[in-house]
Amino acid sequence: MKKIAVAAEGKNVTEHFGHCPGFLIYTVEGTQIQGEEFIPNPGHKPGFLPNFLADRGVSVILSGGMGQGAIEIFNERGVDVITGATGDAKTAVLKFLNGELKSTGSVCHQHQHHDECEK
Repeated sequence: MKKIAVAAEGKNVTEHFGHCPGFLIYTVEGTQIQGEEFIPNPGHKPGFLPNFLADRGVSVILSGGMGQGAIEIFNERGVDVITGATGDAKTAVLKFLNGELKSTGSVCHQHQHHDECEK
C-alpha cells in the first residue's frame, strides 16, 4: 500500500500546492484506489508542507504547480513530485497509476508569493 496526495480544491487538482485548501490522500494498492481522505491545509510556511505530508506516509504528490523549495524537500524525503496535473483529483491519480500522467516540471515563479516559491 502507498499513499498519493493531491493538492486539492474540492475534488479538483489545484494550481498552487502551498495555498490549496487541502489535500486528498489516496491509499492505493497496485493500480487500485483503496481509500480516500481529505486533510485540510494546516498553513503555508516555507518547508512545512512537504514534511507534513511525508510524515503521513505520502510517497507521491500531484499538483498543478509547486515552488522549487517544496520540490527539493519532497525529493530529499523520497516523495515523487508530479506537477502539471489538472482536473478531477481521482482521475489524475488513476492516470498516474496507469502511467498516463507525467510531470511537466511546472515550477511556480509568477504569483503573489513569488519570494516564498524561490526559497
